[in-house]
Amino acid sequence: MASVTREITIAADADRAWQVLGDFIDGPTRMAPGFVRDSVLSEPGVRTVTFVDGTVMREREITVDDAGRRLVYAIVGGTAPPEHDNASVQVFPLPDGRCTVTWTHDVLPAGFAPAWGPNMELVLELFRKTMEGTQDIST
Repeated sequence: MASVTREITIAADADRAWQVLGDFIDGPTRMAPGFVRDSVLSEPGVRTVTFVDGTVMREREITVDDAGRRLVYAIVGGTAPPEHDNASVQVFPLPDGRCTVTWTHDVLPAGFAPAWGPNMELVLELFRKTMEGTQDIST
C-alpha cells in the first residue's frame, strides 16, 4: 500500500470551503469544474463520479465529520478502480481567515500512487481557484 498526500492553502474561510468539500454528492463537480463532469448518488451512500476524460469512479461515503471538517470515502468500483482505496479530505482553519486543505489517498497496488499525486494537485489547484473566485462553483 502507498499513501499520497497533497495540501494547499486557500484564501477562503474554512467553513465556506467545507460547504463544498463536505457535500458528498455535489462536492466533486463544485470542487473541480472542468475536471469532473458529473457526480450523482447511484445508491445509498455511494456516488458515481464521471470525469471529463470519461473515467468513472464509484465512491462509498465512510464518514462525514462536520465538526472536524473531514470527509472519508473509498473507491469501490468504476472504469479503473484500484484493489483498495481509502481517502480523506480535511479542511483546517488558519488564524488569518484562510484555510488549508489536506487530501490523502491510501491505495493498493502501490503502483497507482505516482499517477494520483499530479491529479490531486490539479484538483486542489482548481478548488483553490474556485474558492478564491476565479472559477464558478454553482451546482
